[in-house]
Amino acid sequence: MKLLIDECLSPELTKIAHERGHGEASHVVWLGLAGLKDWELKPTVLNGDWTFVTKNSADFRGPKDKPGTKGQYANVAIHAGLVCLNGPPGMDLDMQVELFEQALRELDHDGDLVNQVLEVTLEDEETLRIIRYALPKE
Repeated sequence: MKLLIDECLSPELTKIAHERGHGEASHVVWLGLAGLKDWELKPTVLNGDWTFVTKNSADFRGPKDKPGTKGQYANVAIHAGLVCLNGPPGMDLDMQVELFEQALRELDHDGDLVNQVLEVTLEDEETLRIIRYALPKE
């Protein structure tokens, strides 16, 4: 699985991915794509067969209550997967690492994210929710 970490997340997540066996993982900044708008980044993600990791969930999957109705993946027929790390605004590095490690554990159990979204959400200080769903809906 080729993980591409969005520029809104720390490059440290890429290093963690490498340590966990995802040697092809990279970061948007490392690929020279810093500052691109989401729609400009989309072709690179899709054509490169990247599983995209972001905290800008709504920008990519659309609204939480209606994923796929809007967002960058709304009109995508096939993709390598989307990982959404949902935490409070201004999520610090420790929180990013915690959510990302949970996502990696989930991917260790089932790494097939083709046309799926994996969301790891910190709902409050003690409640972590992990969900997976098809996008586009089958």
